[in-house]
Amino acid sequence: MPLVEVRHLSRHFGSGAARVDAVVDVSFSFAAGDIMGFIGPNGAGKSTTMRVLATLDLPNAGDCLVDGLSTVDDADRVRRRIGFMPDHFEPFPDADVHEYVDFFARAYGLAGETRLRAVEGVMAFCQLDGIATKPATSLSKGMKQRLSLARCLVHDPNVLILDEPSAGLDPRARIEFRDLLRALSRQGKGILISSHILAELEELCTAVAIIERGRLVAAGSVAQVRGAAMAAREASAPDESLPATLEIALAAEHPRFRELLAERPGVSHVQVSGRFATLSAAGSDADHAALLKALVDSGLPVARFTARGRNLEDAFLHLTKGQVQ
Repeated sequence: MPLVEVRHLSRHFGSGAARVDAVVDVSFSFAAGDIMGFIGPNGAGKSTTMRVLATLDLPNAGDCLVDGLSTVDDADRVRRRIGFMPDHFEPFPDADVHEYVDFFARAYGLAGETRLRAVEGVMAFCQLDGIATKPATSLSKGMKQRLSLARCLVHDPNVLILDEPSAGLDPRARIEFRDLLRALSRQGKGILISSHILAELEELCTAVAIIERGRLVAAGSVAQVRGAAMAAREASAPDESLPATLEIALAAEHPRFRELLAERPGVSHVQVSGRFATLSAAGSDADHAALLKALVDSGLPVARFTARGRNLEDAFLHLTKGQVQ
């Protein structure tokens, strides 16, 4: 049985001409140990879905199940099993890091040695133990995100619901945060995470769900969603070959690098920076091999020529239409 199930979820706001259908008949699920990416443009319905799943809002139709428990009918029991990290977080102004985490441990009913071990454990896991007495409001963005995650983990939930947790983080903080999520996944926790950084989700997630204008567009493993995108593209243009993204590196800079690429048939979207270039090239593998030969014959000192697999960003662009509510 899946750890989390979203079943035909619908949520609207307002009525009559002013009614907004934020979520419309959305269904997906994920298991313990899964990291599921939740993808969509701003206003697509991601945060509304997450708030319903976190028991902070009620659906107009459908339900969400956590460990088989309804977020509507068993909200109190569900809250013991989830940790919710909203997209905006500001700690209490008069609390230090330890006091903040300890407050939430008490709020979840932890007491005595159990509470002390829980607080110390999550602070060590999130690497906050070295700044335990530092005012929580003085932390950097990255450390605040760690503190917010510690708050979510202190009661040892089975499910984490993370709304844009890496927004605003610098590259190092983003990498470190990803490592924490992988460790939690290995512990068997199910994780639902939304982000606009699709390359990050592709590297991190075992599955994804794409939503647009409140409706589910695709859901499944990353490979399944990429496959659905390619099928949709081929169905819409069956006579057109799908261009591949090629990456080329030269052994040394060449003054006509961009020019020689741009003049080749089937090549488009050429971007050159020094010795490196990316481009789109139509055709089969044989066509790409012919392109490589032509570039070498023209005098380019090609050191690397690779075709990048079609990624999650490509899938998102092919499956959605750029519509907002």
